[in-house]
Amino acid sequence: MKIYTRTGDNGTTSLAGGHRVPKHHERIEAYGTVDELISWIGLLRSMDINRERSIILYSIQDKLMHSAAILSVGPGADVSKMQAPDNDDIKVLEDEIDSMEKNLPELASFVLPGGNREISFTHISRSICRRSERLVISLPDKNEYDERVIKYLNRLSDYLFMLARITAKESGIEQSRWIP
Repeated sequence: MKIYTRTGDNGTTSLAGGHRVPKHHERIEAYGTVDELISWIGLLRSMDINRERSIILYSIQDKLMHSAAILSVGPGADVSKMQAPDNDDIKVLEDEIDSMEKNLPELASFVLPGGNREISFTHISRSICRRSERLVISLPDKNEYDERVIKYLNRLSDYLFMLARITAKESGIEQSRWIP
């Protein structure tokens, strides 16, 4: 199979199931942003500080790949065999959040993203996750699988925020507090 097909040269692409849409279609934006997030999670996974978290970050990438596949489905296509994130997947994220939170001081204000490259990349990932969530929420033709993706993205952004905080602690960096 060739990587190029030339079928998108006119500014359209196919959703899963064959329905052609413009490349700026809401579903393309939604799963394209999830794809962007998958790449950023891959960057986080490759960092030395996340060596112990490699398995959870790999699992997150896997769940996001399934989510992108679900979001790529066109009207009338069968999604019943797709593996949308479920309550167990969300529980894994919540357990990871709780585990990190036990080792952190209580948060009394907003933090300004930054501190070092690892913390900054984690906050960028969190921001992209939030954008993904907004795009999926705005889909006019949501289905039950999209709703499960929304829940997963919401919890994932919380996980990424906590990951940035624990990365700062493990790096010996005090995060800058935002004082309005």
